[in-house]
Amino acid sequence: MEKASHLSVIVDLSPTQWHLSAQTSNQYPLSIETFLSQLLAFLNAHIASKHENSLVVFGALPGKSVLLYSSTELLSDDAPSLDANSYLPFKLVDSTVVQRIMNEFDAIGELEEEPPCALVGAVTKALCYINRITHPSSTTAGVAEDPSIVHDPRILILSVSPDLSSSYIPIMNAIFSAQKLKVTIDVCKVYGPDTVFLQQAAHLTNGSYIYLERRDALLQYLIMSFLSPTSIRKILAVPKQDKIDFRAACFCHKNIVDIGFVCSVCLSSTHYLYCFVIEF
Repeated sequence: MEKASHLSVIVDLSPTQWHLSAQTSNQYPLSIETFLSQLLAFLNAHIASKHENSLVVFGALPGKSVLLYSSTELLSDDAPSLDANSYLPFKLVDSTVVQRIMNEFDAIGELEEEPPCALVGAVTKALCYINRITHPSSTTAGVAEDPSIVHDPRILILSVSPDLSSSYIPIMNAIFSAQKLKVTIDVCKVYGPDTVFLQQAAHLTNGSYIYLERRDALLQYLIMSFLSPTSIRKILAVPKQDKIDFRAACFCHKNIVDIGFVCSVCLSSTHYLYCFVIEF
């Protein structure tokens, strides 16, 4: 019997990057409205795949990360009105995600300088959420055979922002935590240059990193590459990145370097990685 699947989706909601993505000068412009319509169709497909499937959506906003939707708990008392022509779980996802994103955008307002998006914070929250639902408390320890107990949880990151070199250590710590929890991290680079750190996150957790060459076909990319759970991917030809950038960020200037210097005694346990030789 196929087990339930959990999917944590992290959406990069940088207003500046989405404004650049919607520019008509791009070969394939993609606005936030078009992106959300295709993303919601993908989320509904995940819910429809199996009744016991669980879903949680996090938003990585400038300076903070927020929970946008959770299938296991209600975030507000404003439930959508019943409609005989719509499936209630689909309508609940659509209305909740869109409304929360619009509220967060309105709360941001106009910023003189936009802080970087809290992508690492969103990944950390997703890992904590997965740890909570995959390791039930002692009060629910007797329902191990419940089909709603998730197996092979995964995280899907939809990124539009470039790498932030100062987040190298936190993102690597998150990757190691994901490995320990056996969580697969998938990455879909929707806009902007390739991200070194997210490439490594997908590779080290046996996930897929997809760079969108045709952003007008976003929904097709999502369904073909990220809809199937990890247990089924073993028999599917899921695309993965051909080349992986394993460069790291130095600890002295927070720059991504090709060649770094590590203390030969502690092997970076104390003095870490530097982009030039330092006398200790």
